[in-house]
Amino acid sequence: MNSVRPGRLGIGVIGAGKVGAVLGAALRAAQHAVVGVSAVSEASRERAELLLPGVPVLEIPEIIERAELVLLAVPDDALPELVAGLAETGAWQPGQLVAHTSGRHGVSVLAPAQAKGAIGLAIHPAMTFTGMSLDLTRLTDCAFGVTAPRTVLPIAQALVVEMGAEPIVIEEQDRPLYHAALAHASNHLVTIAAQAAQMLSSAGADQPERLLGPLMRASLENALASGEGALTGPVARGDAGTVRVHREALLGYELEHGSTDIRQAYEELARATAKRAFERGLLKDAQATEILDILSTRSTPEDPQ
Repeated sequence: MNSVRPGRLGIGVIGAGKVGAVLGAALRAAQHAVVGVSAVSEASRERAELLLPGVPVLEIPEIIERAELVLLAVPDDALPELVAGLAETGAWQPGQLVAHTSGRHGVSVLAPAQAKGAIGLAIHPAMTFTGMSLDLTRLTDCAFGVTAPRTVLPIAQALVVEMGAEPIVIEEQDRPLYHAALAHASNHLVTIAAQAAQMLSSAGADQPERLLGPLMRASLENALASGEGALTGPVARGDAGTVRVHREALLGYELEHGSTDIRQAYEELARATAKRAFERGLLKDAQATEILDILSTRSTPEDPQ
């Protein structure tokens, strides 16, 4: 492995996707040396050239041979096979740091590398990436879910801090729940926004984002600041008649457009909202029951529920 200045690491980046290239650039900005990057597709090669100029594009075994810290930025499902396959070829080196960026996995997925003497770290950035330089600025407002053995946890935390972000320790057994929470908050928010924009377009709004932007941003900020105390709308108020009208409109939209996902999403989220509002004393028992009955009733023979 290459020698570097004290406290600085020679870093190899495996996977020049949107995450790997950005984190490699962030660690390089912290004065670590990026000794090599793997990039297969044309897009990943262009990204590596943009964010990691001058860093050689190498084959994975050569990167591991050169690196003191190997950053694995590959899809969740590809990670176990990659780590195990490299262990079978004898690629991992004793004392080598191996960090992955998967949200779902902790350090147990790195067991084949650890069996060869490598030191496993899990550092997952809780943000979405564009794969462009603006992500480097956004890292300063980002938190990482960090998992590592207690003896080396400070190393993982220090790497995150050096990238300008905040490390939050997640225990190994909690990684799937942690990742599900982030996916639920981020991915499903996109789905809700897309569904709402689709409905608004059908209702005649030429620029649905002008209606949704201020509303969704304010709702998110209020929810983060006040939790469920920020809850508003017809379900939280117990306005069963409005919920009934909403559902009838969505059933009509479904029959006209042949799309069931919007109605189903509205109903499931309205049920969850009603139950949580009742548990917190925002709704009386009769109000919650009426709303849940409306959401569960077959309104028309064509209703495929």
